[in-house]
Amino acid sequence: MKFLFDLGGVFFNWDPKHFYKHIFSSEETMDYFLTYICNDKMNSEVDAGKLIIDTEKELIQKFPKYTNEIKMYYVNHRKMIKGTFQDSIDILLELKSKGYLCFVLSNWSAETFVGMDNDYPFLRKFDGLLISGENKLVKPSIQIYDLAILRFNLNPSATVFIDDKLENIKTAKKLNFKTIFLEDPHKIKIEINKFIN
Repeated sequence: MKFLFDLGGVFFNWDPKHFYKHIFSSEETMDYFLTYICNDKMNSEVDAGKLIIDTEKELIQKFPKYTNEIKMYYVNHRKMIKGTFQDSIDILLELKSKGYLCFVLSNWSAETFVGMDNDYPFLRKFDGLLISGENKLVKPSIQIYDLAILRFNLNPSATVFIDDKLENIKTAKKLNFKTIFLEDPHKIKIEINKFIN
């Protein structure tokens, strides 16, 4: 058995609200900004390889009133990480100690991922990392899963894919991966142990 992990929501407690709640005077304004301006669509485009500088320029043209807040988004990306989920790090180390191969398939900007392994050394424990922004592909498209299968020599039916987003799990299932839809990262040990015990 091999293991293929997502990062956000599985290892990292990442949410823009962790940062922007200190920037906006009201929750209502913050929610508007994160819903209609710096939102999931924007993140997905950057995770797929779009340059941050181009993204910022386009958004500032559309929403000049929020110029400062837009410029704050990616430069403060690390501050949107409230912390890590220790249970996930513990099970990764346990799997590695037992000889299991563990890989990453994550939607993440290539630009903001630079230096992450210095800030979070556990990332070096993985046997390989496939970061969407570096490959200009993004989950849940089948192409990025196919690339992971090729790059990491995976047999989907003998690989457990762990992700916190249902649409990503659905694609993995189509490709015959074993899956863990991780709604609660504190239950990751229980879920993974079902496949190794």
